[in-house]
Amino acid sequence: DEQGTEKIFPFDCIPRIVDTFEWSHIEAGLRQRITALNAFINDIYGPQEILKEGIIPRELVTGAKSYRKVCEGLKPPRGIWCHITGTDLIRHSDGGIYVLEDNLRCPSGVSYVLQNRLLMRRTFPKMISAVGVRPVDDYPLHLYSTLRHLAPDDVADPTVVVLTPGIYNSAYYEHSFLAQQMGVELVEGRDLVVRDGFVYMRTTDGFEKVHVIYRRIDDDFLDPEAFRPDSMLGVPGLLDVYRRGNVALANAPGTGIADDKVIYAFVPEMIRYYLGTEPILPNVDTYVCEVEEQRKYVLANLDKLVVKAANEAGGYGMLIGPHATQEERNKFAELIKADPRNYIAQPTLSLSRVPTLTGDHFEGRHV
Repeated sequence: DEQGTEKIFPFDCIPRIVDTFEWSHIEAGLRQRITALNAFINDIYGPQEILKEGIIPRELVTGAKSYRKVCEGLKPPRGIWCHITGTDLIRHSDGGIYVLEDNLRCPSGVSYVLQNRLLMRRTFPKMISAVGVRPVDDYPLHLYSTLRHLAPDDVADPTVVVLTPGIYNSAYYEHSFLAQQMGVELVEGRDLVVRDGFVYMRTTDGFEKVHVIYRRIDDDFLDPEAFRPDSMLGVPGLLDVYRRGNVALANAPGTGIADDKVIYAFVPEMIRYYLGTEPILPNVDTYVCEVEEQRKYVLANLDKLVVKAANEAGGYGMLIGPHATQEERNKFAELIKADPRNYIAQPTLSLSRVPTLTGDHFEGRHV
């Protein structure tokens, strides 16, 4: 955690089964959604056609805390903004799969999936091989291939690095794990330097040019010359090198706009607008508090709704209405009135349940 304390990651030996038919449906829905989100990010930092046509209110986008005006006009390598995406899914009690939120800035957690599968394979080798479980251990290879693809065409053997905030970051284990699995260097901002329009890595043999950076640092701290000037984690001048096309960043700066929970409410419209198709995976019903009629409904029904701050994650900035006290609901009502753009609300959901090993017995737990 942030204090540097190691924590045990729980391992549940009871697998959650996703059959081939259901996975094909999920995969198609995720591909569709991510394609639309990439088109949206490319549009809002470019011609802004979706805003001009009023599909999404301009002020909801440009007024977002995660909108980076400095990224306007950027042309990411291969036209790809979001290379790695973490999409939170839930299974409703009706059996349907819904998207709860999108994570495009610095999505985290895949290392735990890989280690979980490794433990499962060691614990139940016959079962894993007998039922034809799809492998996941090739993820680092696919990630490395994706990162190499971003390098300039004239670079035959690009240098790829993983940029981490350091050992006190809660996801540092994942940063080091993925770097080790891909066979690339794990670096901190102080290990990189900008010279003559290129990024170099300090090594024992001198400076080595870097072509692709898998960054696990938020935009705010990525480059003190472009974002927060007090950042000690990033690389001064990095955005200028990126703008020139002399280094690739995954994910691209500015992708955090798609993490905004207000923007999430408009993803179905993005899919229709950019792809001309209906969403395969639906959103959870969402009330945008910036819209007056929706705000009135939320304020009148706080005891029935889940309220979320637009740019918080991990359960922060959140009110679970049915379980909250009247004092807590009153507090959130004032927060919503003071800054309606920063809040959305969703109905409480009846999630599906799966058997889970808890201590020495099994319990049904929500998915």
